[in-house]
Order: sequence, then C-alpha cells, then structure tokens
Amino acid sequence: MTVALGVAGTAAVIVGLQPSAGPPQPPVSASASTPSPTSALTSGRARDAVGLSAKFLSRSRPVAIAIASIGVDAKTLVTLGKQADGSLQVPTDFGKAGWYTDGPAPGQFGPAVIVGHVDSANGPGIFYKLGALRPGATVNVRRADGSTARFSVDMVARYPKDRFPTNTVYGDTTQRAELRLITCGGGFDRKTGHYLDNVVAFAHLL
Repeated sequence: MTVALGVAGTAAVIVGLQPSAGPPQPPVSASASTPSPTSALTSGRARDAVGLSAKFLSRSRPVAIAIASIGVDAKTLVTLGKQADGSLQVPTDFGKAGWYTDGPAPGQFGPAVIVGHVDSANGPGIFYKLGALRPGATVNVRRADGSTARFSVDMVARYPKDRFPTNTVYGDTTQRAELRLITCGGGFDRKTGHYLDNVVAFAHLL
C-alpha cells in the first residue's frame, strides 16, 4: 500500500521557544530518498542475518502510546485523516498524538503512522524529544482490543519539509509490521511560525 500525502504542515508550531531551548535534533538526511531500514534489509546477507518478522496483528484502533526512553506516556490517541488539500491532519491539542486512520493500525502489516507536535508557545509538545530517540528503543502502543503492540526503533531521521520522502514513510514495507512517528524539527522560521523539517522515527513490530 502506498499513500501519497503531503506533510509539509505536519506538527507546525507557534512561535514561542527560543532556539537555545529547542528540541533534540537528529542529523538531517543527505537525501529525501534515503532508504528506510526495511529497504536495507531486503538485500542478501543483511536480510538473512537480521531476519524479517512475519508476525502481524489484526486491525485494532490504537488508544495509547508509551516511549519510556524519551518520557512519552500518552493515555489517549486522537484519530487523524486528510485535510482538503490532501495533507495529513495534525492534532489540535499539542499534548496529544494522533493515528492516521487511512493507514494500517499499529501491529498490522505495513507502516502505521502516529503524529505529534514538537512544541508550542506554551512549551514542549508530546513528541518534543522524538529527535533524541535511539535505535533499539522500545515503543509500546496499546490497542482497543486490549493487546499491546511492541516496537523496536530502527532509525530516526530528519528531512526538509519541501523534500519529505513520502514513499519511504508511507510506502510498502517488506514482510513486517512497522511504525512511523512524525513531528517537526530543524530550523525554526519565526515569520511563518513553522519548523523547516520533519523528524521521523522508523520502528518494527517485535
């Protein structure tokens, strides 16, 4: 499944925080076509060595997300769709994250997407520390059916919004259930009140 979405407005924020108090930032990716960890695993020995999980869960709405290593413990998740221009909706509450309902649910085959704001004029948002997430960190997503989908982070990357890698983030995955966590990052444009980049964490179901 490939969902073509423009996410230039994802987690746009209001002017408020000084640059010195800004969120953690992963390095900017050299290219918007940087392959996801899934792509890297599809070749020869790397695929054999790591192994791709064939474990999937049935569809069930995610209701909470916890990432202990960066202090995220969201007891509720809102649902998100597309805006009139085809871009991804974002939560109206800076303290809440949201699940993109037109994509897979966390634990289903394919790339489930959860979006959250980085900050606002009032302080840090739900995904303020997303850029500090490291490979191997655990992400737990509680689902409406009572199960918990447990993910391991593969990589965290930063992309300019005008070169967002839509296919890498929303496109096909190879033989496993994956998760994308998205927020804003990079430089902050005080004229528009928006960050210039997006931070994306890629993870797979354990």
